[in-house]
Amino acid sequence: MALRGWVAAARAAAGLRRPCPGRGFAAGRAQRPPTFGFLLDIDGVLVRGHRVIPAAREAFCRLADAQGQLRVPVVFVSNAGNTSQHCKAQELSALLGFKVEPDQVILSHSPMKLFSQFHEKRMLVSGQGPLVENARVLGFHSVVTVDELRAAFPMLDMVDLERRPKTMPLPRSDFPAIEGVLLLGEPVRWETSLQLIMDVLLSNGRPGMGLATAPYPHLPVLASNMDLLWMAEAKMPRFGHGTFLLCLETIYRKVTGKELRYEGLMGKPSILTYQYAEDLIRRQVERRGWAAPIQKLYAVGDNPMSDVYGANLFHEYLQQTKCQGSEELGPGGLRKQRPSATQSCASILVCTGVYSPKDPEPAETAPGADEPPFHGHRDFGFSPGLMEASHVVNDVDEAVQLVFREEGWAW
Repeated sequence: MALRGWVAAARAAAGLRRPCPGRGFAAGRAQRPPTFGFLLDIDGVLVRGHRVIPAAREAFCRLADAQGQLRVPVVFVSNAGNTSQHCKAQELSALLGFKVEPDQVILSHSPMKLFSQFHEKRMLVSGQGPLVENARVLGFHSVVTVDELRAAFPMLDMVDLERRPKTMPLPRSDFPAIEGVLLLGEPVRWETSLQLIMDVLLSNGRPGMGLATAPYPHLPVLASNMDLLWMAEAKMPRFGHGTFLLCLETIYRKVTGKELRYEGLMGKPSILTYQYAEDLIRRQVERRGWAAPIQKLYAVGDNPMSDVYGANLFHEYLQQTKCQGSEELGPGGLRKQRPSATQSCASILVCTGVYSPKDPEPAETAPGADEPPFHGHRDFGFSPGLMEASHVVNDVDEAVQLVFREEGWAW
């Protein structure tokens, strides 16, 4: 089916109107090449669980022209990790009535492709969904899942009485040592994953044998998605992978007296994720033949700690690197990259997800009083100013309208 026909069919299935009355891009009216682009969060901005937010359909009615082509570059930046880019692109296409390509989607673990020094190691992978497929797409050639490790050493998983082995199998000596840990997203059985990940770290990758003294530094750990909470259909936020990481870090420190260390942390608010998104924006511009470089990014999200904090952190990074190179390695795993044409990144907070304007404003606290809780990851130092969005709007459609006004664009 031709692209235009595909878009029309998808729009009809999603209930989208086309053209949008009063909002169509005037036929024959020239539009200058875009010098700005969008980084759109998904959960809480475009969808709530498996339900599309109506404002998202309206937003894409403005962002796409009559031929179903985007008028500006757009990348979908999600902290989800329990799916593949291809599946997420298909899901968004069906929900939004607009054909989303896989290379427009960034999942929390997508930047792991850059950590090639670990791609040949035998890695334990935790999460759910197509774990092995996702790990291989990211470049990891030898992975073992928590379930496979449990099957090889069933005596390790002892919490669930019904799953305990009735007879103790002989210890295995032919199981290859594990050389690192990949944490792609929250697992289903937290107690099993927490126990077996700890076993691997404390035994230096040989959980069937164990060691008298736990090694430190421990095996390399790569993790994605630091969201403590996320918004689905429930009225209150749900635990995210950041909550699982908090559990693992706390257990490791309690058992060993030392801090769990990461070789790389990715997903918002890591600057590495925004560097990766910026690179995909640049590729879209080149593919579409737009002559002007993208100078400003607008990051739209619903979570002040991941979306707003990350966009503002990236904006600070862009200001700092105008006069110096980007060769530092930090908690997000920053990488060397070509000089960027992007000059700024503005954060836009919507009220359809984790953030709610109905939440009471924090009262002025006296010296020594309790501070508001910090929901971010411990490895990203807290700066209250980075929690303040450049703009606060009701929904993503209002965000698109605001940006078009700022940039002097018609819709």
